[in-house]
Amino acid sequence: MTTSGDTTSGAKTGPAKVPGRRMAHATIAALAAAGIVTGGIALKPAFAQLAPDAQSVETPFGRAPLSFADIIDKVKPSVVSISVVAGGKSDKNAKGLPEGFPDIPEDSPFYDFFKNLPKEFRNAPQQRPTQAQGSGFVISSDGYVVTNNHVVEGATKIQVSFDDQEKMEAELVGTDARTDVALLKIKSSKTFPFVKFSDKPVRVGDWALAVGNPFGLGGTVTAGIVSAQGRDIGSGPYDFIQIDAAVNKGNSGGPTFNLAGEVIGVNTAIFSPSGGNVGIAFAVPARTATDVIAQLKQSGSVSRGWLGVKIQNVDEDTAAAIGLTDAKGALVSEITPNGPASSSGLKVQDAIVQVNGDKIADSRDLARKIANYAPDTTVDVKVWRGNKEESVKVKLGKFPGSTEEIAKLEEGKSSVDPTSTALEQLGLTLAPSKVGGEGVGVTEVDRDSDAAEKGIRAGDIILQIGGETITGPHDVAAGLKKAKELGRQAVMLSVKSQNQTRYVAVQLKKS
Repeated sequence: MTTSGDTTSGAKTGPAKVPGRRMAHATIAALAAAGIVTGGIALKPAFAQLAPDAQSVETPFGRAPLSFADIIDKVKPSVVSISVVAGGKSDKNAKGLPEGFPDIPEDSPFYDFFKNLPKEFRNAPQQRPTQAQGSGFVISSDGYVVTNNHVVEGATKIQVSFDDQEKMEAELVGTDARTDVALLKIKSSKTFPFVKFSDKPVRVGDWALAVGNPFGLGGTVTAGIVSAQGRDIGSGPYDFIQIDAAVNKGNSGGPTFNLAGEVIGVNTAIFSPSGGNVGIAFAVPARTATDVIAQLKQSGSVSRGWLGVKIQNVDEDTAAAIGLTDAKGALVSEITPNGPASSSGLKVQDAIVQVNGDKIADSRDLARKIANYAPDTTVDVKVWRGNKEESVKVKLGKFPGSTEEIAKLEEGKSSVDPTSTALEQLGLTLAPSKVGGEGVGVTEVDRDSDAAEKGIRAGDIILQIGGETITGPHDVAAGLKKAKELGRQAVMLSVKSQNQTRYVAVQLKKS
C-alpha cells in the first residue's frame, strides 16, 4: 500500500505529449454519443436523450452531465495545495547542550564545558528540514481546512495556497491517526469559498471527481467512478471508499466530489506496486470524516471508547473448537493489563458476539462499535463461554493515543526440555517448559498438519487447551480426550510466540 501525498524530490516533470487520434475515430465517437451506432444502422437511444442546451443528458436515473466543467468551476476555488516543512531541529537540546551529547546534570562539573564547546568539535549530525506537499479543502468560510494526518505529521510550518494566489500560513487544529484526518485553520480574517460534505449514501458506480495537487502541479482534476465500498486497507477498523479516478502522490488530503459538488471522501491512499496511479485509490468516507472533524474542531483530538483487549476473528475452525454454531464474533486473545476489561470479568477465549444487543460480525466490527461509544460508557458485552452465553458489564476507557500508552506485555522467550511427547492428533511434539513451568513447549511440528498450516512453529509455547491451563503434555492429552468426548472436530489452543499470545483452532486428525 502506498500512501499519496509524500515528500517531493524537487525534479520538474514536463507534460507528456499525447499521440493524435485519427479523425475517423473521433467521428465514430461523436456519432456514438448521439445514439448512432456503426454498421450504417441508426439506432434510437434506449436510455438517454440530449438536453436542449446539449450540456446534459436525461437518463432514467436523472440528468448526467456531458461535461464536468460547471461542477469544477463551482468547487475548485475551495481546494488548496498544502506545503509542509518538517524537522530542522536546533543544534541544542532542552538543557542548552549540543545535540548528540549525554544528558548531563546542570550541577555536573562537565556541564559548562560541553555547553560552551565550539561547533567544530561537536560533530553531532544536524537534521535538515524536509519539505512535503499534499492537498486539502476548505469546509467553512472562516478558513478551516481538511487534509490527511500523514500530510502534516511532524510539521513545523504549514502553508496553503489556492489557484493563482500567494501562500498563507495555517495552524494545526488537531489530527486523528486512526482515520488519517487532520484539521487546519488558515491564519487570515478573509472569507473563503468552501464546500460541504455529502449526507447522501454513496453507490458503487457513482461518478467521482478528484481535485488536488499531484506531484506539486496543483489544481488538477481527474474523473472516475466509485469502484467499491467497505474496503479494509489495513490501517484500522474503519472502511474506505475505493475510486478509480487518477490519484497520485500529492493528492493526499484532497476531496472527491459527487455530481452535486459535495465531498464524498477524503483521498488518503493508493494501491500501487509501481508508486504511480493504477486506478485504485482509497478515500475516507464523508460520514466518517464529518464525525472526526467535529471532535477535532471542538477539542483538537478524537475521544473513542476502549475495551482493552486484543481480538481476532472467529473462523469456522475456531467456532467448531468452542462450540459456536456460526463463525461470527470476535475472540479475546489477550486482556491488556490495567485496561478496562482487566477488572470486568472478561476472559481470554471469550467470543464476543454482541455489544448492547448489536450482533458482532468480526473483530473489525467490534472495534468500530466500541470506538463509537464515549469513554466511561458502560456497555453490556455478551460472550460465548463454556458452551453458553454470558453477559459482562464493561466500563469503557479512552482509546490510547499511542502504543506507548498501552501496557507492554511480558517479554522473553521460554526454552523447552528436549524430553518430548508426540501427540499425533495435533501433529505436534511437546515438552515441559523450563521457565517457570509455563505451559508446554513445541519441539516439532508435522509439516502436513493443520497446526503447521495455522502457523504453529517449534519454539512456541502452548499455554491452554480448551480454556484449561496446561502444566505439562499430560494436560494436552486430557484436553484432547475431552474434546473428543464432546464431539469436537477441532480444539482451541492458546499459543505464545515470542512476545505475543494468540488463540489457534487446530483441526484434529481423524483416528
